[in-house]
Amino acid sequence: MKLSGKYIGFILGVIIFLIILLFTDLKPGHPEVTRTLAVALLMATWWVTETIPLAVTALVPLILFPALGILDGRETSTAYINHIIFIFIGGFIMALAMEKWNLHKRIALKILMFVGVSPGRILLGFMFATLFLSMWISNTATTMMMIPIVMSIIASLEENLNQKSVRHYSTGLFLAIAYTASVGGMATLVGTPTNLVCPRILTLLYPGAPEISFASWFFFAFPVTLLMSCMIWLVIFLIYRPKEKWTGIDSQHFREQYRKLGKASYEEKVVFILFVILALLWIFRASIEFDSFSIPGWSVIFGEPDFINDGTVAMLISVILFIIPAKNKKDERLMDWKTAHRLPWNIVLLFGGGFALALGFQSSGLALWFGEQLSWTKNIHPYLILAVIVTMMSFLTELTSNVASTQMLLPVFASLAIGSGNNPILFMIPATLASSLAFMLPTATPPNAIVFGTERIQIKTMVKTGFVLNMTGVVMVTLITWLLGNRLFEIVPNIIPAWAGN
Repeated sequence: MKLSGKYIGFILGVIIFLIILLFTDLKPGHPEVTRTLAVALLMATWWVTETIPLAVTALVPLILFPALGILDGRETSTAYINHIIFIFIGGFIMALAMEKWNLHKRIALKILMFVGVSPGRILLGFMFATLFLSMWISNTATTMMMIPIVMSIIASLEENLNQKSVRHYSTGLFLAIAYTASVGGMATLVGTPTNLVCPRILTLLYPGAPEISFASWFFFAFPVTLLMSCMIWLVIFLIYRPKEKWTGIDSQHFREQYRKLGKASYEEKVVFILFVILALLWIFRASIEFDSFSIPGWSVIFGEPDFINDGTVAMLISVILFIIPAKNKKDERLMDWKTAHRLPWNIVLLFGGGFALALGFQSSGLALWFGEQLSWTKNIHPYLILAVIVTMMSFLTELTSNVASTQMLLPVFASLAIGSGNNPILFMIPATLASSLAFMLPTATPPNAIVFGTERIQIKTMVKTGFVLNMTGVVMVTLITWLLGNRLFEIVPNIIPAWAGN
């Protein structure tokens, strides 16, 4: 009987686990170091091969950490629920409310009506709409919402223009939407699940580390998003622009679709207001420091401002959505539990598994052991190491789960930073951003898979275009880290901060 690939992955993980556990001793007198590595490699193998659902693999620490004496079962369990989880849940509830009342479609069409109908402007319009929405709602949901609008535009173009030219242009349009959804998600902590992994693992590994707030993440990541979006527009337009001038097409198509939505309902208006309030509360919760002045955060008006975090804000707005009644649907509210059932609880468990693994790295001493083994990197320039890490993450996540890879490797990169005499944030945040820079394969991200499913894109086309953008992304992330790292996170090359040294 032939074993399927998934069974091979399962068995391979178990074999690696047993070999490490039974025949390796990384640190004599400290068996928990070896045991943690055995569990980490078991989970890594199962995550990479997806032999069982990713969320189920994430539950492994709950069983093996207590059984192997790595971490108390009660302490392991607490890693699965924390304020980072509630930021994700709150952001997703807001996204579901926008979808429920069709607000996301209204925003997208309004942007497209504004930009115009030339090839470059249509491309810009779709990218801008996708970029804005993917900063706040799921990249997958954003892409799914944009595809029907794109299809209808392409149908109109094919009626009025040369079909061969439109087919070539439409390939670029689909690719631009997928790529922009990914880079848009990089800009905010709630934009994509991988972003929320970084601050929590940093806190687990280094309890004294400075907070990575919504605002600090945004001011660091948004320039990367902006530069990458410009590059995506430039690359796509240069490769896929129509050869001849367009005639006979106007903005009426967008206006007609917008007209079909009717007037903005009471529910859309209230959800939009709450959405803006949520964004502002997130951005201005903590003080924003500049070189010469600072903007005090609103949390200082409370007796204990440190007690309030971005998860607190997310839950406040979420609860309000469940309280405010809808006007146009009897006995309904802006958000209901039936809609909230669509929350991706598997991602919540995946988060928890990664956080538990990071806690195991820290408490067992495995993170320290990695740092000791990597001390030879002190002689290498930190930004050269950073470029290698960003490149590796960008291409690794073409084949593996972004969230699983980030959770698996951030503790290793933190150890590498300490081993090379650097601030862990120098490697951790750029590596997290790089996990979203996967543009070459349909399997890399859900947006890539969705546009590939339209059957208008060949894999070789995606690979060629994606490779250019992968490498561009590596340069952009490294450049922004060099320019803004010290200003936003006090990253000084070849200096380990006191909170990490302890």
